[in-house]
Amino acid sequence: LSRVVSVYCRCLAWCWLSDAGRETCVYPLPEPQDLFQASQMKFEDFQRDLRKLRKDLNACSAEMGKVCKLSSEENLQPFKDKMYTFLSQAKTELETQEKQLEETQKIFLELSVSFSVKPKAGEKEVSPNTFFSIWHEFSTDFKDHWKKQNKLMLQERVKMAEDCFKQAREKASYSVKPKHATGIVRLCTFYHS
Repeated sequence: LSRVVSVYCRCLAWCWLSDAGRETCVYPLPEPQDLFQASQMKFEDFQRDLRKLRKDLNACSAEMGKVCKLSSEENLQPFKDKMYTFLSQAKTELETQEKQLEETQKIFLELSVSFSVKPKAGEKEVSPNTFFSIWHEFSTDFKDHWKKQNKLMLQERVKMAEDCFKQAREKASYSVKPKHATGIVRLCTFYHS
């Protein structure tokens, strides 16, 4: 992995695609702690939470129906309209969340198949824990090597800059003196005067 990170950083720096080897360099992978948090998530927990919200929404709707049935017409507004708007919006948002969760789970399973990750023994599908634990370990190791490589590249850049500065200073310290008239040239100037 160390060699892969080294080649990766040097290629990026060579192509000027990143700040590899510079102080402004940004880690290119998801942070290990983000992958760890992702590994702790369970689709079943989200599904359970959405079922509870659906149950609470239905209970709220039933309560609204009771209140509307038992209230006189003069006391019904604006409660009925506002609650109807609220419940409609809540139902729409809940349905959107349910569809997004279903789609996310489908995409996650396709992703795990494309990376050839198999479910652990006793699991019927690959869990986020199984999938993201692997990537958490990889990202942690990659980040360690990334930091070392960037530090090394930064030191190399500093050394190159120092060498360039030293060469420029040495070039500037050469002194060019005017040539003194000697030999025949000197005699010629003596006779011409």
